[in-house]
Amino acid sequence: MSRRSRRREALALEAMNDELLAQISERICCNGSSSVASLFTKQGKKGTNQDAMILWEFFVEYLMVMVRTGIWLRGGATGLELSDAKGCKEPEMFALWQDSFLKAYKLMDTELRVLPSIDCSCSGTTAVTILKQGEHLIIGNVGDSRAILATKTENDALVAVQLTVDLKPNLPHEAERIKQCKGRVFAMLDEPDVHRLWLPYNNSPGLAVARAFGDFYMKEFGLIAVPEIAYRRLTDKDQFIVLATDGIWDVLSNTEVVDIISKAPSRATAARCLVQSAVRAWRLKRSLYKADDCAVVCLYLGTQSVRSQKSD
Repeated sequence: MSRRSRRREALALEAMNDELLAQISERICCNGSSSVASLFTKQGKKGTNQDAMILWEFFVEYLMVMVRTGIWLRGGATGLELSDAKGCKEPEMFALWQDSFLKAYKLMDTELRVLPSIDCSCSGTTAVTILKQGEHLIIGNVGDSRAILATKTENDALVAVQLTVDLKPNLPHEAERIKQCKGRVFAMLDEPDVHRLWLPYNNSPGLAVARAFGDFYMKEFGLIAVPEIAYRRLTDKDQFIVLATDGIWDVLSNTEVVDIISKAPSRATAARCLVQSAVRAWRLKRSLYKADDCAVVCLYLGTQSVRSQKSD
């Protein structure tokens, strides 16, 4: 088969998968809300909005359909230490979901390498993913997007629990891997607080993350698409989960994010309120920098649905 024929076949398969995914009513990848979540993204001052989010309710029910039709979670990875933030033993099903996460992340990175419509040799993306099944929460993370949990203390105070680690190049275990692969990690004089990953022989491209999909030019020098995976058992004290890109976390703390979400006029508008607060914070705290893109998913764990609050 010629290269042109393979490219046509790949584009046709991609279009078919996109069409099938678009027909699923429980899958949301734009601003709005569902029965359990609020989603919002806004372009920053750097050009095209490069941040996005997807909410897929009843995903587990579609898993076998996806396998049969050749559609799979997009992603990449292999062997990681698993942890339970509550000190509980992982359920037996966790091994299955771990394997699914690892295969999905790995497939995502592989697809980006061969995708005919996108050149990812010098471009890439972070990703944070959660899968909730009953009281079980599985978290996968590549890069510096972040997931946090709002939970109540014994005194009913609402506090933030960070579920993921921002995988920056200067973290000791990340820096050691990069060093072994001949990559370099340092901060420029004009950005002393931002450590970046650099090629061994010149000061480029300067990635601010140690793990990412794509950016294949840097995979030889320590960048990987292997996610960190964690498990948490939810309790009735847990209120909501926030997933957001670094445009939020660069200007707002975990505590500030929980406070903003908890005080939003309604659950349906919570993600929008958070993004608007981040935009204001960029103007006040980092006026010398161009505001970054922001994308947020707020997943509520309580019994009252988002839709029931739309008229609030």
